[in-house]
Amino acid sequence: MPSENEKTGVQPDGSMAKGAAGTPEQEMAEIVGRLAEPEDMDGAERRRLLGRLTTELAAGARKARDSRIGRGRWLADMFMAVAPRIPIRDLATISAHHNDLTSEALADDLVRTASKATMTVGAIGGALAAAEFAAPPLLLSAPAQLVAETIVVAAIEVKLIAELHEVYGIPVPGTGSQRAVAFVSAWSKQRGVDPMSPATVTVALGTATKTALRNRLMRTLGRNMTTLGPFLTGAVAGGVLNRIATRKLAGLIRADLRINRALPPGKS
Repeated sequence: MPSENEKTGVQPDGSMAKGAAGTPEQEMAEIVGRLAEPEDMDGAERRRLLGRLTTELAAGARKARDSRIGRGRWLADMFMAVAPRIPIRDLATISAHHNDLTSEALADDLVRTASKATMTVGAIGGALAAAEFAAPPLLLSAPAQLVAETIVVAAIEVKLIAELHEVYGIPVPGTGSQRAVAFVSAWSKQRGVDPMSPATVTVALGTATKTALRNRLMRTLGRNMTTLGPFLTGAVAGGVLNRIATRKLAGLIRADLRINRALPPGKS
């Protein structure tokens, strides 16, 4: 998980540096990082980026099939290639981007923004799927589109978890890769990170955590299947389900973090 002083292609404001992409994994990480940004983005630009990500993932899926790698394992591998490059802001930057809110009020606004972002991803995916229903041959690309949506939603939620730890004053130590493992594990298990436990910050995912990650990603993928509904029903369903799931996850993480550090109401 890149901090602002690590040379991972992430700018101090949390955005991806121009020209950071090189390998397919870096290209996907740049796209996912931009889609995970909290700022509003033009709908056409979001669709374009989601389309680029779908194309990259479709190529990767073909290679995975050729090598007989299971879909769940491949999806987890793709996400772990992206996770260390998800841009995470420090507390001062988060507060500045949220009208100088603090404490619980800032956490509330982070959750609202992330929920809106995952809802938007579901809605855009549903709209794309609706267009594909009007042109049946293009429906062949739908599975890669669902994988793209799944990875973006997961990235937004992992970013949310990491930044909630910043807001609650529970920083997670370690390198970018170690912190990525910790936050991905937290997302998989829907629990906050306990930085006092050495087992929560490791270099690699253990077998149990890998299984939890695959299961969590596959459940998210299954939820995104709703975006394949005809016309605009998929857009509505996908958006609403994503928003509900993100808010539920945030509630679980915040309850966990409050055990270690309760915050005052804060500036609103």
